[in-house]
Amino acid sequence: MDNQTKQVYNYTVILEREEDGGYHAFCPLLKGCHSQGDTFEEAISNITEAIELYLESLRADNQPYFSYQLTVNSYSIFTCYFASFFPPSPFGMRGVGG
Repeated sequence: MDNQTKQVYNYTVILEREEDGGYHAFCPLLKGCHSQGDTFEEAISNITEAIELYLESLRADNQPYFSYQLTVNSYSIFTCYFASFFPPSPFGMRGVGG
């Protein structure tokens, strides 16, 4: 696609750092649109190209760009793990003298 025919679209892209290095990038709105890169910048460049190719494919097949909506919410989840710092009492839950 040349620069004269480009249009601006905004898509959410999620990047995940891989355990063995590099980044996995995907666009949740465009099912199956994934890419990767050795650096954050490379992953952004690669997913941008993947999105452009995905949209070109939709256009070639006369498919709409926005066939469904995506809702993104942020949630804070607090998880607390309790550890026993003392060995179990030989007196059970009542303790000594109870």
